[in-house]
Amino acid sequence: MKEHIVEVIKQIEIDHDVKILFVCESGSRAWGFPSKDSDYDVRFIYIHKPDWYLSIDQKRDVIEVPARGSVSIPSDPLLDMSGWELTKALRLFRKSNPPLLEWLQSTIVYYQSYSTVDQMKELEQKIFSPVSCMHHYLSMAKGNFRDYVQGEEVRIKKYLNVLRPLLAAKWIEKYETIPPIEFQELVEELVPGGEWKDSIGNLLKQKRAGEEIYLEPGIDAINEHLQKEIEHLEAYAKSIKKDIPDPTAELDMLFRGALREVWEEEWKELGKR
Repeated sequence: MKEHIVEVIKQIEIDHDVKILFVCESGSRAWGFPSKDSDYDVRFIYIHKPDWYLSIDQKRDVIEVPARGSVSIPSDPLLDMSGWELTKALRLFRKSNPPLLEWLQSTIVYYQSYSTVDQMKELEQKIFSPVSCMHHYLSMAKGNFRDYVQGEEVRIKKYLNVLRPLLAAKWIEKYETIPPIEFQELVEELVPGGEWKDSIGNLLKQKRAGEEIYLEPGIDAINEHLQKEIEHLEAYAKSIKKDIPDPTAELDMLFRGALREVWEEEWKELGKR
């Protein structure tokens, strides 16, 4: 699949006249609990030529595959690709956007070119906001808990969709750093041995075996534990106060440097106008 992903990436560069800087896995495969038929949730960052940015009109800053006309070659049905234009990515980076930070933490990188993303990684702890990330993960955990695991029957996948953001929030509470993307690392660091950890291990086994779509009786002990953890983290979230220096000037320089590095000839031509 990696070869196919790179093939699609190269075709996107041709079809959209862009350069792709970074491509990674972001879904259940990156989290470490894919099932047998899990999609490949591929995410990427790309940059246009300098002229694209010299316009008073705002243009589309996302590329999606599959989508009509998005790429001129067939893509695998399991392939779900979405990319953000670099200035969009940097604006979200400035806000400590958790999905983007997860991309940068991904251990499954399909492609990387130029130095832009390495520079972003050097800045990520500096721009990290425990406040915004805590609220993101806590909101996700609360929403999934409310919507998917309160019934008499629950899908295995839904428990994990509560547990992963919940443990990410607990990581922020404990370390005030960006949580690792791999679920097992969160479990090993934050969940003590015993019945609770064994329950999570059983959920993982069922998910990896492809049993995520089956409805099973709700597990009261897990629900009670999740409810207590959510209530605890809600109280903690109200106490967080941490100001982050505005990184805009630094990110502006990073963007201009990327234009020079990626589009050297076009940048020189622009300077002659």
